[in-house]
Amino acid sequence: MTGAGPAPGRADVARHVSRETLERLDTIAALLVKWQRTINLVAPASIPVLWQRHVADSLQLLDYAPPDVMRWVDLGSGGGFPGLVVAAARAGGDFRMHLVESDQRKAAFLREAARQADLPVTVHAARIEIAAPQLAAGTGVVSARALAPLPLLLDLAAPFLDSGALGLFLKGRDAERELTEARKGWTLDCALHPSLTDPDGRVVVVKSAQRG
Repeated sequence: MTGAGPAPGRADVARHVSRETLERLDTIAALLVKWQRTINLVAPASIPVLWQRHVADSLQLLDYAPPDVMRWVDLGSGGGFPGLVVAAARAGGDFRMHLVESDQRKAAFLREAARQADLPVTVHAARIEIAAPQLAAGTGVVSARALAPLPLLLDLAAPFLDSGALGLFLKGRDAERELTEARKGWTLDCALHPSLTDPDGRVVVVKSAQRG
C-alpha cells in the first residue's frame, strides 16, 4: 500500500470493477490503513495483502446476490468487510447498505469511510440482537464475515432469514463442520461454495432456515 507500485491484488480487482468502483475502494483501503495504526480493524498481518484477503474476498459475494437487491444488511461489519466493499460496487440507484457494528470506534471508522467514499451506507452502532428486528423487513441479503460459528450466526441472522432474506456468509476451513453442527438445530436450504480467494474458505449461501 505504501510502495510505488500497485498493492498486491489491486490489479486483479481493477480488472473486474468499474473505474468509479475502484476509486471508491482505493479510498476505503487508504483510510483503513490510516485508522489501523490506532484501531485494530483487521489482522495486522493481512495489511500487505489487503486487496486479496479482504477486498476481493468481499467482492465475490456479488456473484451470489440477486442483481436487483436494494437493501443489504451486513452484521458485525468491523473493518467494513464485506459491507463497505459491496456498497462501493453497488453504489447508485436506490441501493442501500446497512452496517451493524456495536464497537463505537469501528462504527466511527465505517461512517468516515462511507462519507469519504460517498457510499450508500447507514451505520448502526448497536448490538445485532437489538438492531436486527428493526432492520429485517424488506432486506434482500444479510451477510457476515468472520463473525461467529454458523449455529450462532444463524441465530443472529434469524430475523432476516425469517423475513425472506438470502444469507451470504464468508467462512473459513471449519465451514463443513459448522454446517453439520448447525443442521442439528436448523432445517436449512443452503449450499457451500469454494472461496475464490482462500483455498480453505467457503461461501455459505442460505436460501432458507427454519429452527428444528
